[in-house]
Amino acid sequence: MAKPTAAKQTYVPPLLDLFRQYGYDGVSLSKISQATGLGKASLYHHFPGGKDDMVTTVLDTLDQWLQATALDALESEGDALARLTRMGDRICEAYSHGQKPCMLASLMLGSAKENFQPQVQGMLQRWMGAIATVLTQAGMAESLAQERSEEALIAIQGALIMARAMDDAAIFERTMQHLPQQLCR
Repeated sequence: MAKPTAAKQTYVPPLLDLFRQYGYDGVSLSKISQATGLGKASLYHHFPGGKDDMVTTVLDTLDQWLQATALDALESEGDALARLTRMGDRICEAYSHGQKPCMLASLMLGSAKENFQPQVQGMLQRWMGAIATVLTQAGMAESLAQERSEEALIAIQGALIMARAMDDAAIFERTMQHLPQQLCR
């Protein structure tokens, strides 16, 4: 994973918002031009590979975000409950308390899945692995820790969907508040 150049990094926030909101297939070059302020020629100057290059750049940035947000919290000092709570608090904040959809989920719909599944899968595996490590360090059997780490990401993703579908961010906030205790039980 290469860090995007400073010029590319400037365009990551609007691209992230677009792909998060519309998915890969729903984002046209005209939407990208409007959101970034770049004409078609400038878009291809910064992203010679077109939309795929844009998504790759966004995913590289999200991978760095995952490390800084969730994984660093899990690798920090403290007992399992404190580390998982820290991760939950950071994830809750990053998703605006359940008001923002998950970019990774958006990319697994439509034609983008085939191109980006390995990168998304790798990110999710690292996240599950970090959760499982915290739980095994707390004395949980490895197989149960692996199950719980899967359940954690299912809970997070499901809560994001439910919060948006029900127009009730409290669903996500409650899930993130209760998740650390559920994982440690």
